[in-house]
Amino acid sequence: MKILAIDSSAITASAAVTDDGKILGEYFLNTGLTHSETLMPMIESVLQCAKINPSELDLFAVSSGPGSFTGIRIGIASIKGLAMPFGTSCAGVSTLEAIAQNLSHLDCVVCAVMDARCGQVYNALFRAEKGSLKRLTQDRAIAAKELAAECEKLSEPIYLAGDGAKLCAKSESFQRLGAILPPEPLIYQRAWGVAKAAEAAVRENRTVSPAELMPFYLRPAQAERSLKKQLGGKEI
Repeated sequence: MKILAIDSSAITASAAVTDDGKILGEYFLNTGLTHSETLMPMIESVLQCAKINPSELDLFAVSSGPGSFTGIRIGIASIKGLAMPFGTSCAGVSTLEAIAQNLSHLDCVVCAVMDARCGQVYNALFRAEKGSLKRLTQDRAIAAKELAAECEKLSEPIYLAGDGAKLCAKSESFQRLGAILPPEPLIYQRAWGVAKAAEAAVRENRTVSPAELMPFYLRPAQAERSLKKQLGGKEI
């Protein structure tokens, strides 16, 4: 099964092509350039280098959230636009699950964290064992101190991953836990992890049509929260 997978959920951006789990090509950028500048050129280049036409792909996959609202919208729109002309199935996967795939080869608990601002992180906990992941929590927005207190109850080594990993690793709460920060290439979300998570979505019959592909923001955008506050808590 040939998959084009992309991630644009945070400051990094990546695109990958896989074939039955084998990486045929992958691009990763952490330059601070906007995804509108980098994402489509990366997709075009990785497909050209892998000598694959979009019509030959069996699945289009994207990290559908949580993460940057703008980044997620760009990723979803890009995959919809690429898949729709061919009617190819799509998979929107959890960004946090894609992050955890980086460390699935270890025997540990993976604490996938993204900076959610407002004193919170987006998080999910996974148990990694022999190349597979078992989800321990659902995706959620949680205070970093509350997350550290929850991790204190775990007996396995705890690895931090995601764009919020370095932030957590600097905190006293996680330092007391002995939380481990992996090497740089294993910290950030990558399109390869999106493809890996999408393989599970196929097995579990969780793919959708391009029209049905939707983002998963986890919480309302700041503008929406502000407007709701101005309206006295009424639904928008």
